[in-house]
Amino acid sequence: MKIALIGYGKMGRMIEEIAIGRGHEIILKISSSNQELLTVENLSKADTAIEFTNPESAENNVKQCLKAGVPVVSGSTGWNQQLPAVKAYVKEVSGTFLHSSNFSIGVNIFFAVNTLLAKLMSNQPEYEVSIREIHHTQKKDAPSGTAVTLAEQIMHQVSGKSKWILGKSEDPQFLSIESQRIDPAPGTHHVRYESEIDDIEIIHTAHSRKGFAIGAVLAAEFIQDKSGVFTM
Repeated sequence: MKIALIGYGKMGRMIEEIAIGRGHEIILKISSSNQELLTVENLSKADTAIEFTNPESAENNVKQCLKAGVPVVSGSTGWNQQLPAVKAYVKEVSGTFLHSSNFSIGVNIFFAVNTLLAKLMSNQPEYEVSIREIHHTQKKDAPSGTAVTLAEQIMHQVSGKSKWILGKSEDPQFLSIESQRIDPAPGTHHVRYESEIDDIEIIHTAHSRKGFAIGAVLAAEFIQDKSGVFTM
């Protein structure tokens, strides 16, 4: 598989290492220093593209891949408001797009556990739920996309929680998310239910970026013969 890497920072280099180890070839590497190479002509030479950049450039990057007819996997977070428009464009051009707030297999298991726990807690109003996430200082968005996904899963199950908010709030309708930026943390997420009697907490701690990179390459392999919109 010939892969175009859009975003060649620490994550991009880890994805490159994993992809080559699985027998794939990196034919295009786009970073902030060579954005002019992100053209339909260059992208069309790839079998798939993997995009890990930032909220400001993600939408344009993904659309460029779709214009080139290249299936694209995106792990950029912080641009959820633009996702509906991109998904509509996928249908318009009969393209292939897979987006996830987190590609780690462990985190996606954590998502499933979070949903199950929220269902169990939905009839336990004496517990107050909150989320805390810790990432390295180079992470640009806060809260993390993973924390937002966790919050949305909880709000879908727990009545009375209508909106997440960054920081603490005394309003019971808000689900508080606390974000901390501490080096060199790759990513830790806590979901905590507190009551006067006891606390229940689930935690996922990433030890490196490797889990995210492996998941992204597996996702790129998965979408090769497919069309439409997908997630992990």
